[in-house]
Amino acid sequence: MTDSQDNKKLVLAFSGGLDTSFCVKYLNEQGYHVHAVLVNTGGFSDDEIAETEQRAKMLGVEHFEALNETQTYYQRCVRYLLFGNVLRNNTYPLSVSAERVFQALAIIRYAQRVGAGHIAHGSTGAGNDQVRFDLIFTTLAPDINVITPIRDLQLSRQEEVAYLRERGVTTSWEKARYSINQGLWGTSVGGQETLTSDQALPDEAYPSQLEREDSQIVSIRFAQGEPVAVDGTTHDDPVEAIRHLQRLAAPFAIGRDTHVGDTIIGIKGRVGFEAAAPLILIKAHQLLEKHVLVKWQQYWKEQLANWYGMMLHEGQYLDPVMRNIEVFLEDTQRTVTGTVTVSLHPYRFTLVGVKSDFDLMQADFGQYGEMNRAWTGEDVKGFTKVLSTQNKIWQRVNGGKDE
Repeated sequence: MTDSQDNKKLVLAFSGGLDTSFCVKYLNEQGYHVHAVLVNTGGFSDDEIAETEQRAKMLGVEHFEALNETQTYYQRCVRYLLFGNVLRNNTYPLSVSAERVFQALAIIRYAQRVGAGHIAHGSTGAGNDQVRFDLIFTTLAPDINVITPIRDLQLSRQEEVAYLRERGVTTSWEKARYSINQGLWGTSVGGQETLTSDQALPDEAYPSQLEREDSQIVSIRFAQGEPVAVDGTTHDDPVEAIRHLQRLAAPFAIGRDTHVGDTIIGIKGRVGFEAAAPLILIKAHQLLEKHVLVKWQQYWKEQLANWYGMMLHEGQYLDPVMRNIEVFLEDTQRTVTGTVTVSLHPYRFTLVGVKSDFDLMQADFGQYGEMNRAWTGEDVKGFTKVLSTQNKIWQRVNGGKDE
């Protein structure tokens, strides 16, 4: 490869928003040959990609490329988030943090393929994305120079808008009041309100608005943990099942919330999000698991999945322990097959029930709180007597010392 100091070919992770639009103009002025690459992880329609390409060319890129990584993103990441019922801080389905890793992986592969000496992204110096992109880039291609204009120049959004207007870019940036990142596994929404601790995003900040005030019953069928049918329609591709469910739930404005968490760099952060299909699927999948898995499977899944989500959130996808956890999570899904019924309502959903051939409540041993067929009252007395042995010993040796 040509030495990066002489090679002016640069690959920019491009979304078409304010930050990456600024990067195109700025990097052109610095003499770089900008290849704008949009990585689609399920959030762009064909029309939106065409509009983004037009915008990139209007800004002056040398080449525009759209890479569709939706299937890769699902197969290598989203399915494990579903298997693990991953919700960061019991709230956030990692809508953006998960897809950033796969955008970075696609960008680095493209940069290596075209022989670029530089890679750029539009992350600021205050968030998580800068670390996620940098970790992937420096791990897989330490010889490619990473450039981050927004972070390095410490620009405000107002300064970026002024810079672009001075150069004749007259796009209406008022919409940039909210930063929207949409993907297969949900949409994040950032704005002035999320920089505070006490303000909520207004309704209009979210991509889906309330259109239905009635209710609807929806069935979701899982096969070995993956969604294969929604509302009676079978899908060979789980990605299409997710999209189908999203279309059904979006008119109810389901899945809105605000995530508060610790950033990778150590500060607290807030972000709004809308993730109707991911939240419904995670909760429906978790309910099915309660019926078909034993308690220790559920316990260890929760521990390992929580760790998996934390590592992914912090950009550590390439750590080999992630592959180990994926093997465990996939193995737990062998009996996670059945249908979950969900009721959709304005701004919320409820889980109705489960039907599965693997439902452990179907066993003939007994009904909780009602009757049993596999033991007698005397059996329970003996079981309880043995079970209490350890605590009896402790109480005899240490009894009264805690009082």
